[in-house]
Amino acid sequence: MFIRTRCLQITAALASISLLAGCGLLSDDSGDAAQKIVVGTTSAPSTLDPAAAWDGSWELYRNVYQTLLAFPTGSTKPQPDAAQSCEFTDSANESYRCVLRKGLKFSDGEPLDAKAVKYSLDRIRTIGSKVGPKDLFGSLDKIETPDALTVVFHLKTPDATFPFVLGSPAASLVAPKAYPADKVREDDKVTGSGPYVLESYKEGSEAVLGKNQTYSGFANRRNDAVTIRYFAESTKMVAALKAKEIDATYRGLSATEIKDLQSPASHNQGVQVVENVGAEIRYLVFNPNDPAVNKLPVRQAIAQLVDRGALVSKVYQGTAEPLYSMVPKGVVGHKTPFYDKYGHADVAKAKKILKDAGITQPVELTFWYTSDRYGSSTADEFTELKRQLEESLLFKINLRSQPWKAFQEGYKSGQYPVFGRGWFPDFPDPDNFIAPFVGKENAVGTPYEPTEILTELLPKSRRESDRSAGVREFERAQQIFAEDVRLLPLWQGKLYVAAREDIAGGERALDPQTAMQMWELYRKTSW
Repeated sequence: MFIRTRCLQITAALASISLLAGCGLLSDDSGDAAQKIVVGTTSAPSTLDPAAAWDGSWELYRNVYQTLLAFPTGSTKPQPDAAQSCEFTDSANESYRCVLRKGLKFSDGEPLDAKAVKYSLDRIRTIGSKVGPKDLFGSLDKIETPDALTVVFHLKTPDATFPFVLGSPAASLVAPKAYPADKVREDDKVTGSGPYVLESYKEGSEAVLGKNQTYSGFANRRNDAVTIRYFAESTKMVAALKAKEIDATYRGLSATEIKDLQSPASHNQGVQVVENVGAEIRYLVFNPNDPAVNKLPVRQAIAQLVDRGALVSKVYQGTAEPLYSMVPKGVVGHKTPFYDKYGHADVAKAKKILKDAGITQPVELTFWYTSDRYGSSTADEFTELKRQLEESLLFKINLRSQPWKAFQEGYKSGQYPVFGRGWFPDFPDPDNFIAPFVGKENAVGTPYEPTEILTELLPKSRRESDRSAGVREFERAQQIFAEDVRLLPLWQGKLYVAAREDIAGGERALDPQTAMQMWELYRKTSW
């Protein structure tokens, strides 16, 4: 099978995240034979408790926990999973009711009923982890359980995006007896009701998943078991794929490795690559508590100097594209305000911005990044950013890095003046590329409270059940981001699944949150 990466078709925004069937890669041509799959990734969970993770841990959660709603392949709107049905019961989008499937159970035999749903979501807000998903439930006021199968969510304000939150791993359901109500569970166990059970777990090494025999939901499992192996270095992951030690890889491949895996030589070694449209973005965060970064002209000068084209060309070699807004291309309401305001990189303009502000000496800053979350290209990316800024003679940049857990603690406690983050959508809606970054407590740990966005634009857009009706609000929010430069979008990435050529299902395996739905992978029985 030859790798035809150009044979692609981008469908509606974040819809199927799939390849054109005519490409013939990883096609569905076998039955559900008993089999086990081994998948490699560089994105190890930071915790097994969904109350304390708003990061790549969701990759595992999607496979071992269940949610009331979910996004089956090809869906841009949440569909029932643990729920039999869900709907707003008022015209103002302030009361949302779900009726559960009958007979659901957690892996410990405990019933998954309305009280368990309320318990699962209440504990997220009670625990209030700084690195957890509590902020996604900001519009939730209270939860009522009128009977064993009915859950009613009362919202503080109208919020048409609430069903999307319930369809994300942020709303993972846990067994009440196994998870404390007021603190994070700290062992290496999972008690959920998802497609798989976690049979064993070695932190930073592997997660062994077996088919959950009592599962009842939307997932059609094409394999019997999956082992996820976690790699600190993508080079070792690629070597394991070529050596047939793993069947597929996802997340963390560098551009050089992708190009290598797409080459005829790798094809001859039985490796294939599937390229998918995605909404992964990378951006810089500026901490206003730093005296230099607090000055708008400093942030504007950096925005004026960053050459995204050179960054993408040198570091990502066509596996990403320049991004000029926090809302990526392909998502409703996408605009290019950073390009409109700053255009191409221009040293003279940056120098004038600083001079007009009375800044005549090079500005010294420290840029931080995580060393083990987004792949080995991250270090090269920051080296290129340092080169671009220092070449202007307007900045002196120091580079520092930390492993993900320490890095996460650092930015959440406000230690870093400038740092890099990646964002994978919680749900396929422009709201999810605006709302998480604003507010006193937000996803990046640096308070940012633009009044117009918080009090006018987001509330107005959330009253619209037709999500395309809020385009004007999202366009204005993007413009404000470009004016304030508290966040600086850099690039938008594509998604790649590399696999042995006997592995099928890769084109269906990525959901709108770009989490791997392991149940879609299977081994072909014939060629």
